[in-house]
Amino acid sequence: MDNINFVLFEVLKASNIANIEQFADATEDMQRAVLEEAAKLAENVLQPINASGDREGCVYDPEAKTVKTPSGFKEAYKTYQEGGWSGLASPVEHGGQGLPHFLKVVVDEMCCSTNLSFGMYPGLSHGSIDALTLHGNEHQQSYYLPKLIAGEWTGTMCLTEPHCGTDLGLIKTKAEPQADGSVSITGNKVWITGGDHDMTDNIIHLVLAKLPDAPAGSKGISLFLVPKFLEDGSRNPAFCGGLEHKMGIKGSATCVMNFEGAKGWLVGKENEGLKCMFTMMNAARIMVGMQGLGLAETGYQVSLAFAKDRLQSRSLTGPRNPDGPADPIIVHPDVRRMLLKQKVLIEAGRAMAYWAAYQQDLAHAAPEEADREKADDLFQIMTPIVKSFLTDEGYFSADAALQSMGGNGYTQDWPVEQLLRDGRIARIYEGTNGIQALDLIGRKLTMRGGRLPRTYIAAMNDLIADALPEHKKQAEQFIAKLTQTLMGLVKTVMSDPEEAGAAATPLLRMFALTSLAVMWAKMAKQTQDDGTKSRFSEDFLEGKVKAANHFYRLYLPEMDQLAADVEAGKATLMDLAEAEF
Repeated sequence: MDNINFVLFEVLKASNIANIEQFADATEDMQRAVLEEAAKLAENVLQPINASGDREGCVYDPEAKTVKTPSGFKEAYKTYQEGGWSGLASPVEHGGQGLPHFLKVVVDEMCCSTNLSFGMYPGLSHGSIDALTLHGNEHQQSYYLPKLIAGEWTGTMCLTEPHCGTDLGLIKTKAEPQADGSVSITGNKVWITGGDHDMTDNIIHLVLAKLPDAPAGSKGISLFLVPKFLEDGSRNPAFCGGLEHKMGIKGSATCVMNFEGAKGWLVGKENEGLKCMFTMMNAARIMVGMQGLGLAETGYQVSLAFAKDRLQSRSLTGPRNPDGPADPIIVHPDVRRMLLKQKVLIEAGRAMAYWAAYQQDLAHAAPEEADREKADDLFQIMTPIVKSFLTDEGYFSADAALQSMGGNGYTQDWPVEQLLRDGRIARIYEGTNGIQALDLIGRKLTMRGGRLPRTYIAAMNDLIADALPEHKKQAEQFIAKLTQTLMGLVKTVMSDPEEAGAAATPLLRMFALTSLAVMWAKMAKQTQDDGTKSRFSEDFLEGKVKAANHFYRLYLPEMDQLAADVEAGKATLMDLAEAEF
């Protein structure tokens, strides 16, 4: 909690959100109270059923076409639902609490760090809530939203089909208009999180499908609301056809869904399904980023405690624990290498994610239009960065945690091997990280007349304006290298799309490392504040400054390597013919 509170209230000054009329109730005391309760939920309710949920998994009944969640999940969900967590940041007019979205993001981190499988169920509901809030008609909002916001029902996103994942223009699911204004949905969807379970009385599926005579490709996709149970209580023929057999998140029901003439209703306008779905996906992508961060944090805590306790060999400079048979392994440079890499990425990654989520709130509620536009620019460009970088590094951090623990980390006696298995999917779903990079270079850098990267660079410079001189100088080198790379990229990308594809992944990482460099400069500066010094220990604050120094040492040289990779473009990547692989 110290790290969370430090970022929120010292670095980002999150209590200032209460100065905006819409969030007047979100005072610092209110935010702290919410986070304290969320921590209790995560530690006392979710964490105890994480390992057992992994080992037990979900069970599919082929006769009833239903799914049973692991022992304790149903009871945990009831606690979650009765605590009002589903509606934390949802609209007040539909029964939500109307608190800032960034607060929900912090709660997401806590839930995902203690039980990712469980967190998947309400996580998809939040996307459904966002989509219906923005695109649903009056009846959909008045009838379905209160139940979803209260957590009495859950929601799903039904996009992927057996033959298409990223390329949704290939979907075959059909929507046939009916005389009563509904549609009949026929088709199959795969990898549907929470497609069926036993924790709520109803499940609301948001399904992508094509109407007759719809335009070809993605321009012909529409979005439909398809409930498991209809308003008259009858069963809608939207059935789970089986469970996917997965590497991790085994307590999360990942379903094959068969729509056998299921009754549904259009959400938004015809053939604008992807536009509506992106409302869900943007929120979901930030949440997935928090999954990576949460799992990394748990892995770090476990491996750090292990390194302080595990006695193996003596320090290279002489005994540090002379009364014991050996020294704790934290004295060894290579163990510290693994621990420090986790620390510098997790702590700055958290600051980056919270800052991005804060921009989302400002984009919706800032009083001045110019401030809303700026914040939305930043949120849009940061979404693929947060999702991709935090899930990549979350997985690698969990791997480093396991490695630092040796054979112990590889066993089920410790939680880290599960973190590694659970976290691997986060780099894939809600758009693979390669797709996130393409979204950044192909959409975000060019939208609104190319304004987003300019807004981003200006924001990074503003954030380090009063940083400590040494850290400001180093952060400026990250910004300068990114700026230089962007300027050199413009002509090649416009002339050859393959050049953009080749540059996308290293460019996204450059954005991410620049963001982290700026966050470390800002965090290190905050440690010098007298008020901050009175609230945190000297060790805590001095550790921040030294961690900042370590980050710059590790990653400033990498910026040169990444820039060279971007500049090289498709050379050597596209040279090989298929037969030459």
